[in-house]
Amino acid sequence: DFLKKKPQGVILESYVTSGPGWCMDDGIYEFTMGATGDKVKARYSFIYKFEDGEWKIAHHHSSMMPEAQLAASSGAPAPIPDAEVRSLFSLWNNALATLDPDEVAKRYSKAPCLLPTVSDVPRTDYDSIKAYFVDFLKKKPQGVILESYVTSGPGWCMDDGIYEFTMGATGDK
Repeated sequence: DFLKKKPQGVILESYVTSGPGWCMDDGIYEFTMGATGDKVKARYSFIYKFEDGEWKIAHHHSSMMPEAQLAASSGAPAPIPDAEVRSLFSLWNNALATLDPDEVAKRYSKAPCLLPTVSDVPRTDYDSIKAYFVDFLKKKPQGVILESYVTSGPGWCMDDGIYEFTMGATGDK
């Protein structure tokens, strides 16, 4: 259905990070639907890896930005400053330090989506998130944010980027 709308995209904001054999581009793009003239802004992330002599998409995420819908709803809080968004990571990291999967799982919203570090199974509810952390917390992980890109609006915020774990049980990163 999306292609029937004849979308044409333009990147409005782009943040690129790269390393040996991989690169990531995340930001905001806007599509103009050729069939209707409607415009849609979305957040995006692409992770590419060099494979068989060319760059291939290893991961792609796109989601429509909710600002217009949230701004129209009554009672939505004002956006929070970027520094405060970044500080929210410490709440999750502190929950990891308790080594209690229940404490960690409680940090997630009622409709979560966790794409775990060491599992290829998306976790979309409290029970599956808690189950993931039962094993992961045995490694005694503690995270440090290496790169942070904050986006926020009324009633929501996102801090995406790169973090690194040190596993207290082994010292591995």
